[in-house]
Amino acid sequence: MLLNAPNILTLLRIALIPAFIFAYYLHQTWAHMLATGLFILAALTDWLDGYLARKLEQTSPFGAFLDPVADKLMVAAALVMLLADPKVLAQVLDTRLFAVVVLVIVGREITVSALREWMSEVGKRSSVAVSFVGKIKTASQMIAIPFMLWREPFWGLPIFQIGETLLYLAAALTLWSMLSYLKAAWPNLIAPRSQ
Repeated sequence: MLLNAPNILTLLRIALIPAFIFAYYLHQTWAHMLATGLFILAALTDWLDGYLARKLEQTSPFGAFLDPVADKLMVAAALVMLLADPKVLAQVLDTRLFAVVVLVIVGREITVSALREWMSEVGKRSSVAVSFVGKIKTASQMIAIPFMLWREPFWGLPIFQIGETLLYLAAALTLWSMLSYLKAAWPNLIAPRSQ
């Protein structure tokens, strides 16, 4: 069934992207709170749609395709918004380092997605399944981004700086997991083509 509860949540996550971008650019003092809330809502729908798909046994090829696309679009949108924001760039440790980190994260997502697609074509998709390091990377990233969107100290904690540090950790884990995927796929990538 195409429109089951998990797929509806995934489609909602995609619909939240323009809402998030609109909220981010509002000229209101509370705009960063709304953008942060929308990003967190999107992250929660990511967890919930996976949970419901397993619990209700409503997994589908459409959901398996769309879920990672929705995740990557939301993360890429948030990172681009942060990178293009002068207020954010004024707070980061080094703007060039921050730009490289964003490029590493987005570039890894493109590379690993292409690798998984190719490995599926040759029947080896399971050798590039999501790893534990990839899960830690995702968790780090999904905490880092809302912290950086929020920007303001919270209960005396330097939320932005914590988020920036977690994003750098996510970038390091991103490289590590990408290299692990490439290593697993390497024998298939260099194997001679069967005639």
